[in-house]
Amino acid sequence: MSSSQAQASAPNSGRARMLISCPDRPGIVAAVSHFLYEHGANIVSSDQYTMDPVGGMFFIRFEFDLTDLDKELPVLVEDFARVADRFEMKWHTFRASRKKRLAIFVSKEDHCLMELLWQWKSGDLNADISMVISNHLDMKEMVESFGIPYHHVPVTADTKAEAERKQMELVADKADLIVLARYMQIISPKFIEVFPNRIINIHHSFLPAFVGGKPYAQAYNRGVKIIGATAHYVTEELDGGPIIEQDVQRVTHRDDVEELKRIGRTIERVVLARAVKWHTEDRIIVHQNKTVVFN
Repeated sequence: MSSSQAQASAPNSGRARMLISCPDRPGIVAAVSHFLYEHGANIVSSDQYTMDPVGGMFFIRFEFDLTDLDKELPVLVEDFARVADRFEMKWHTFRASRKKRLAIFVSKEDHCLMELLWQWKSGDLNADISMVISNHLDMKEMVESFGIPYHHVPVTADTKAEAERKQMELVADKADLIVLARYMQIISPKFIEVFPNRIINIHHSFLPAFVGGKPYAQAYNRGVKIIGATAHYVTEELDGGPIIEQDVQRVTHRDDVEELKRIGRTIERVVLARAVKWHTEDRIIVHQNKTVVFN
C-alpha cells in the first residue's frame, strides 16, 4: 500500500488544523483562504472572532484537507511564514490524526479520572492516555484494568522536589498535555515552564471566587445559591490561569458542605472532560490571561 493509500484509509489522515491570532485588519481571512487554496488545501471548517474590528485582536481556526499531508504540510508551513509576517501572526498547525498524549495526575478522588477514562474508552476523547501518576495507591488496580500504566510517586513536604523530578522523568517525551484530575498538590514554576498552557486543572469552585483549599466550605460559609467548577490552564498564580470552561448548579440553604461536594463532583468531571476534549481538538487559543475557545 502506498503512503497516500494508507493516509486515505485512516480517519482524518489528510486533515490539518491551523490556529491564528493577530492584530485585526482587513484581508486576513481572504489572504489565508487564498493561500490554502493555492497549496491545494480544501477548507472544511473555519471559525473566527475579533475582540474589536478597530485595533483589536483577531482569532481564527481553520480545518482543511490536504492530499498527501505528510509531504505537503511541511511545504505549506514553510511557505505560510510570508503570510504570517505580513499580518504579524502567531500561528500553529496540527495534524488531526496525531492524537495528543495525556498524563493524568490524581490523588484520592476518582470521579474526574473516571470520566476521562470512560470517555477515552468509548472513543469520545480522541487522545492517548500515556499514564496516570498519583501520590496514592488507591486507584492503581482500577487504572491498570484499562491497560494504562500507573505510577505511584509519593509526595511529602520533604520529598516534593524529588517527587517532581521523578514525575518529570516519567512524562518527558511521553505527554503533550498534563491533566490534574483533582491532584491535590501545587505544581512548581519549573514544571509549568516545561508545559506552558499544557497543564489543565479542575478547580472545585466557580473562579475567581473561593480560590485555594476547601472551596465548598468557603461557599457554604458564604451562603451561596450557586456552586460551580472551573477548568483552567495552570500558571504560577494559584488558581489564576486562563479559564477554559465553567459550569454551575443552583443550591439552597438546605445543602450542607457534604451535599455541595456531592453536587460539585458531577460538575467537576463534566467541566474537566470538556476542557481536555477541546484542547485535544486544537480549539483553544490563549491570549494574555484569557482563552478563545472555538467549540
